[in-house]
Amino acid sequence: MKNIKDYDLYVALVHYPIKNKDGEVVTTAVTNMDIHDIARLSVTFGFKNYYIVTPIAEQQALVGRIVDHWKGDYGKVRNNKRSTALNTVVISPSLEAVKESIVLKTGKKVETITTTARSTERSITMKALIGSMDHDKAYLLIFGTGWGLVDEIIESSDYVLEPLSYDTGYNHLPVRSAVSIIMDRLYNALGGKL
Repeated sequence: MKNIKDYDLYVALVHYPIKNKDGEVVTTAVTNMDIHDIARLSVTFGFKNYYIVTPIAEQQALVGRIVDHWKGDYGKVRNNKRSTALNTVVISPSLEAVKESIVLKTGKKVETITTTARSTERSITMKALIGSMDHDKAYLLIFGTGWGLVDEIIESSDYVLEPLSYDTGYNHLPVRSAVSIIMDRLYNALGGKL
């Protein structure tokens, strides 16, 4: 039986290149809540690292200050669980740098799994994804901010998860919510048991 602990799982939140509501390529702002909440989700669901992808030096420095605060002596004493979660955070200037980092850590080929609110010809179910996963590879689950990942990232990924969809006619979840739903589904599909 599959067990989530047997897999090398990583998550990335991409801030560039991202689409805005007009379809233009932009860099989005890093938010404090995304840093904390996705780090906590990563630990909860057994992901090895949470990569925050932004090429902007000022945003990288901001993330570094926030993470260092909670990993430092004050943060550990004030909220040790948050400190533990933020130990998973890695700041990266690009998705390529993320993949290189994972290869260095694991020695494994990295397969990318993109998420999108738009259905594509390549969209697959969680069940199909699980059926194709093996222990000899590392997996990077990629989320976009703003109005989503640019087409090039989606098209070059190894897998595109089908969109989360609900019968309400509204499909614009906050990224933290989408991350939690998809990680929970992946965790349960892989048999859980952390």
